[in-house]
Amino acid sequence: MNRLSSLVVVLALAAIGTGLYLWLRPQPEPPTSVAESPPAAAESAEPPAPPPPEPEIQHPIEPPPAAETAEPPAAPDITVAMTGLLGRDAVLSFFNLDHFIQRAVATVDNLARPHAPPRVWPVNPTQGRFAVEGAAPGERIAAANYNRYRPFVAAVTAVGTDKAAALYKQLYPQFQKAYEDLGYPRGYFNDRLVAVIDTLLATPDPAEPVAVNLPEVKGPKELQRPWVSYEYSDPALESLTSGQKILLRMGPDNRRALKAKLADFRRHVTQSMTR
Repeated sequence: MNRLSSLVVVLALAAIGTGLYLWLRPQPEPPTSVAESPPAAAESAEPPAPPPPEPEIQHPIEPPPAAETAEPPAAPDITVAMTGLLGRDAVLSFFNLDHFIQRAVATVDNLARPHAPPRVWPVNPTQGRFAVEGAAPGERIAAANYNRYRPFVAAVTAVGTDKAAALYKQLYPQFQKAYEDLGYPRGYFNDRLVAVIDTLLATPDPAEPVAVNLPEVKGPKELQRPWVSYEYSDPALESLTSGQKILLRMGPDNRRALKAKLADFRRHVTQSMTR
């Protein structure tokens, strides 16, 4: 299972609102034309099909009002911006600000997928060790494990959503550029963010304590850190997205608080006031 920390990105975007992968490949060179007259039938050939229309943007981010100056406003320094939003101690404790925008975009995209690779997380790993109680095959997530996540939840929920959304909109051109560089030149990052938030809000609330198990490892290599390999015993829970499984392992109280913050942030970055 993935650590809680990969979820911080969406919540950082909820609290503030990738060029790591270039999946686009250059098109091959066109063949050299042959110097001879085209056949007469070609004159009656149908014209090439028009390119597909640009995808419709569902949740546009309005640009900030243009300043009365010839020079465009400089993008805010991410360290200064995050510190002003969350405080210096929280930033140092939770975040990796190196290529933060690119890391945030990649991880947001991955939270609605089965796996969120740790190498692109924009946050530091959660302190402590994942804790279970009981003996196999009846292991459960220990209630004490949820305390590991309380400092982060407290930091995120303490941030004013209006200020977080305002900073996100100010930085939005950088988020959009990173999303295009990630491999979505026709995509719109805010639409993807809203879709991921909706996925997280749909995370189920199973009965506590939640059953987990260590999968069987075949081969001569022993597990050096077996606690990172726990899986949910319920196949329906194990089939959830990486972000949903992270919310599950945080416990009901933390999950409830973060869902409320996500829903509030969603209202600030969409034209719809539902949810």
